[in-house]
Amino acid sequence: MVFSSLFFLYVFLPACVVMYFARSDVPWRNGVLIAFSLLFYAWGEPIYVFLMLATVLVNWSLTLRIEQARLAGIPPKRTKRGRMSKAEKAERESLALAAKQKTKLFLVCAIAVDIGLLGVFKYTGFLVGTINSVFRVDLPVPDIALPIGISFYTFQVMSYVIDVYRGDASAQRSFPRLLTYVSMFPQLVAGPIVRYGDIAESIEQRATDLKEAGRGVERFLVGLAKKAILANVCGDIANSLLGAGGLGELSMLGAWLGVVMFALQIYFDFSAYSDMAIGMGRIFGFQYKENFNYPYIAASASEFWRRWHISLGSFFRDYVYIPLGGGRTHQYRNLFIVWTLTGLWHGANWNFVLWGLYWFGFIAFEKIWLRKHMERWPTALLHVYTVLVFLIGWALFYFTDITDAALCVSRMFGTGALTDTGTTILLKNNLLLLSVAAFACLPIGRAVSRLYRIAEYRGGTMAKCIFAIRCVWLGALIFVSTIMLVGNSYNPFIYFRF
Repeated sequence: MVFSSLFFLYVFLPACVVMYFARSDVPWRNGVLIAFSLLFYAWGEPIYVFLMLATVLVNWSLTLRIEQARLAGIPPKRTKRGRMSKAEKAERESLALAAKQKTKLFLVCAIAVDIGLLGVFKYTGFLVGTINSVFRVDLPVPDIALPIGISFYTFQVMSYVIDVYRGDASAQRSFPRLLTYVSMFPQLVAGPIVRYGDIAESIEQRATDLKEAGRGVERFLVGLAKKAILANVCGDIANSLLGAGGLGELSMLGAWLGVVMFALQIYFDFSAYSDMAIGMGRIFGFQYKENFNYPYIAASASEFWRRWHISLGSFFRDYVYIPLGGGRTHQYRNLFIVWTLTGLWHGANWNFVLWGLYWFGFIAFEKIWLRKHMERWPTALLHVYTVLVFLIGWALFYFTDITDAALCVSRMFGTGALTDTGTTILLKNNLLLLSVAAFACLPIGRAVSRLYRIAEYRGGTMAKCIFAIRCVWLGALIFVSTIMLVGNSYNPFIYFRF
């Protein structure tokens, strides 16, 4: 089941909302979310829902042991005054050391289970295929179906375990509450990666805010329109140019148009999912952090990744980059590791590894040399540089065959014909789409929304008029989106496969 399907829009989600608001007590509402989330996940993968449940159960049990061991290592307060004896000091140090060793053991067990399951289901075929290629053997490549969203919920539960180990969060003693956190269908299969600490209080206690729920509906509908009206159409054009098997005949214009359309598709597709997840979270009383901040207006490779898939970037920063030493020690080694892992996280294929190393190269280059000179560059030139960097990057991302990616990039820089009749017609027919998509990449909507908030705060006739216009606008979005989805109700989000 996907958000951008008519069944989800007009049956599943309304039924969930009705059941959720049927009662006001939090245990009931959490139970409704769990039931609908498991149904949502099992709709397409009835077997792998048990894998997710087992993952949550194992991590829940181990985090309880981590917290128990840590608390056992905290010595009781001394009742006697005066200096501590050597024996007492040694006993306290021994107690703390034993507790630290136990907590570390439980942490390693939890991470091993999480990474192990992710490795088996996502990377076994890739590993065996690589061994066959390198050592020229013919080992059977296992055909293991990839559970939808395993990368997202695995990273989410790992962040919870690590936060409990560090003492940044308390272990959740209720399994249903932890299951609520991990399994919530708004962000289960494609993020954003939600930290437990960000919603821990809301899982325990939350109130219904109709104004916030209304904003959630609005955010959801904007995301739906991004997916149905923009992402799907851009994707069709990109696939017609890049995925038709005719790269050898691709012109320079065709290569650029195809890559631009894919860049628009992946942005609107993934940010649409995040918008819809954030919107549904607000409806149910949860505040998810933003996952995108208009990345295509960035003026450097580093800034691009501060704006794109923010939850993934912050995960690698907090749980890999900083623990390795961050920018203090071996910075470029740490960046290399992070970007290799970022590439692998996106897919079990060498093109994703190459894509991750490509971004590592530019970010390292900016830190070593370019940043010193960028301050003197015109802003427009910085944006052009960044656009070129991410467009070539998306060409590497699109093709799982590195040879095809190299051919596409070479076509972008004029190794074939400059243009062709079919591409020219395609471009002319879609100039309006390109204009609307480019407009939607800019933070204009945020500025308009801010003006609406000001008018709403002041009240009066203007606020009522803006509210009416907003209702008409949102009604038009859902109407057009529904039309676009009729006959094309199964259009999964790109990041489902990661």
